[in-house]
Amino acid sequence: MFENLGWWEIIVLALIGLFVFGPDRLPKVIGEAGRMLRTLRQMARGASAELRDELGTDFEIEDLHPKRFVRKHLLSEEDEAALRKPLKDAMRDFEELQHVDEVTEAYRDDGAAKNGKAHPATPESRAARYDSDAT
Repeated sequence: MFENLGWWEIIVLALIGLFVFGPDRLPKVIGEAGRMLRTLRQMARGASAELRDELGTDFEIEDLHPKRFVRKHLLSEEDEAALRKPLKDAMRDFEELQHVDEVTEAYRDDGAAKNGKAHPATPESRAARYDSDAT
């Protein structure tokens, strides 16, 4: 329950509770808080069990995210592959362009070094020659 709290933090919370509620009411408040947490956990388990019964046995709470729900229940594997194909093609083209830019830059640097005209290949100089927004 307190896996992300250290011992010092738990002690500080207990002291704050002692000062706020006093030594007389603190045990009653702790008991009520424990009952409330138990009730909330039971409600959450009941809700997830009810959803699992309604939606099937292979149900996970994460499946309620709209994207995962659509992928799992509405799209077939072929539909998903068809939707992803243009994005994969665009990424492949982008990677090819980056490779061409790197080869061109290396060729320019090699040619400049042979001619005795070394120019630094900085990202700013590359950006000045190639405007990705213009294409």
